[in-house]
Amino acid sequence: MSDLHEIPQRLIDNISKVIVGKRDVIELVVVGLISNGHVLLEDVPGLGKTMLARTLAKSIAGKFKRIQFTPDLLPSDVTGVSIYNQKRGEFEFNEGPIFANIVLADEINRTTPRTQSALLEAMQEFRVTIDGIMRELPSPFFVIATENPIEFHGTYPLPESQVDRFLIQLAVGYPSNQEEASILTRNLKDSPLDSLQSVVSIQDIIEVQKAVTMVHIDQKIADYIVQIVSASRNMPGDIKLGASPRASLALMRTSRALAFLDKRDYVIPDDVKNLAFSVLKHRLILQPRSMVRGLTVKDTVNHILKKISVPV
Repeated sequence: MSDLHEIPQRLIDNISKVIVGKRDVIELVVVGLISNGHVLLEDVPGLGKTMLARTLAKSIAGKFKRIQFTPDLLPSDVTGVSIYNQKRGEFEFNEGPIFANIVLADEINRTTPRTQSALLEAMQEFRVTIDGIMRELPSPFFVIATENPIEFHGTYPLPESQVDRFLIQLAVGYPSNQEEASILTRNLKDSPLDSLQSVVSIQDIIEVQKAVTMVHIDQKIADYIVQIVSASRNMPGDIKLGASPRASLALMRTSRALAFLDKRDYVIPDDVKNLAFSVLKHRLILQPRSMVRGLTVKDTVNHILKKISVPV
């Protein structure tokens, strides 16, 4: 187990060689990976979201595919299609880009709901059914989807039921002036990604994912998670839609992963508190009157955390 604890840290350190000054974001992306979930990145263009996904894939020596979502993209463009081979007299299946270890779903809100559903079904089931044949996706299978929160022209916002499929939602944020200067220095000649080497293997990640499920979570911590999520459903004055039981499961899974990242085999309340906003952010919908008052989801989550007694 001690050897396995080193794997996520090596991965984070390696990604940090390319992605400057965003260690907290990198850590949460790795939490999503070892939790066997998926991550939604919502931020403006040019902040390194694509670079982050490519760096992660290269660091684990995994197969990487990028899907640029557009209004004319079809579900078969994501999952693959069977084509008739005249020489052999039979249909052959051509795998789509979803058959990869790390899949970057770029601007997922720019394609139609039908194509969005094809991706999100695969995210949930870790398999796709094409022409009546069930095909397993590679393991690990990790989707990083991006959304632009500023440009809404020609977009198809994800329904709440589909956004709920993402384990956590993150925002990369702008770098500081010092960090941006460091980015320029690192890219004076070649991209640091070109010389990056893998530091862990696919099998290492699979073993870590199994180890995360063995991290102990006390019943008091489990009750604490349920109370936090349940409180989001009992604030009708501020919250229009609270978090579902899937949020409780997500908070438990990510808390275990964060404990593992901290080289512990048990979850503590701080793990839950540190992840509550990232897990609940995309699952809560505020009342319009609350938003007019300037209330944010972060304010609401902080209020819930202050209201719920921390188990001792």
